[in-house]
Amino acid sequence: LCVFLQLAALERQIFDFLGFQWAPILGNFLQIIVVILGLFGTIQFRPRYIVVYTVWTALWVTWNVFIICFYLEVGGLSKETDLMTFNISMHRSWWREHGPGCVRRVVRPSAPGILEDYSYVSVTGCIIDFQYLEVIHSGIQILLSLVGFVYACYVISIFMEEEDSFDFIGGLDSYCYRQPPQEHVELKPV
Repeated sequence: LCVFLQLAALERQIFDFLGFQWAPILGNFLQIIVVILGLFGTIQFRPRYIVVYTVWTALWVTWNVFIICFYLEVGGLSKETDLMTFNISMHRSWWREHGPGCVRRVVRPSAPGILEDYSYVSVTGCIIDFQYLEVIHSGIQILLSLVGFVYACYVISIFMEEEDSFDFIGGLDSYCYRQPPQEHVELKPV
């Protein structure tokens, strides 16, 4: 599961870097780190690390729901804003111009006074629009994260049961395995 979570986050990280989308890049980076932390916590029997993973997973699911709402323009959100780039640049999703089947044409401006390096990009023939690709990516992240959340809760419950059932050899029991229990304890002064 951790391998699938890491591969999905790394794939998404690569395409967000290509589109210069800084908010998702930061979120993906944190996802990669916390999945590694959760894996370490599972291997090393550290329930606190797994609790950190479960809390982050809830935040990660919330972030991905926001991305779905953003690209589907739910509740006044617009995919045309620079929200994903922290209003630093006008970059958009890499899938906008490079989606499956998309034909990209660069049109140079012919009007005088317009900068030479400025161009208009026309995209046609896409099999699936970029916003739906982003929604699919977020949906996959949500499904993997929910499975990870359930698994992490299960692992935490197992670790807590093991902590409660631990017994020192002859330590906490009222009797020892080698001697029968005594009715009266004889006290001697030291």
